[in-house]
Amino acid sequence: MICVTIVRTKDNQIRAFQVAGHAGYADSGQDIVCSAVSALTITTINAMETYTSQTFEVDQDEEDGVITVNFLEDLNHDAELLMNTLILGLQTIENEYNDEYIHVDFREV
Repeated sequence: MICVTIVRTKDNQIRAFQVAGHAGYADSGQDIVCSAVSALTITTINAMETYTSQTFEVDQDEEDGVITVNFLEDLNHDAELLMNTLILGLQTIENEYNDEYIHVDFREV
């Protein structure tokens, strides 16, 4: 299962997110759930890097299927829009394939 954790403050500011695991929907290379989650996640990170001035750190372990993004400051408008779009996409996948393959969780710090 893919576990997505969105870390937010009490006032709903996103501080970090992590995507970990493999969906197990199909064999490696054929798993459309993993592919969709990977495409959304990588595109969001690339878009923030390319189109915003947001500062963040990325830690990635491809072998274990873990990517963690920590924001070093409050999200600017464009980065917040991209993050909300990522969350919408991930929750849509979760609703379509149920939480047997992906689960999106919110944690408050």
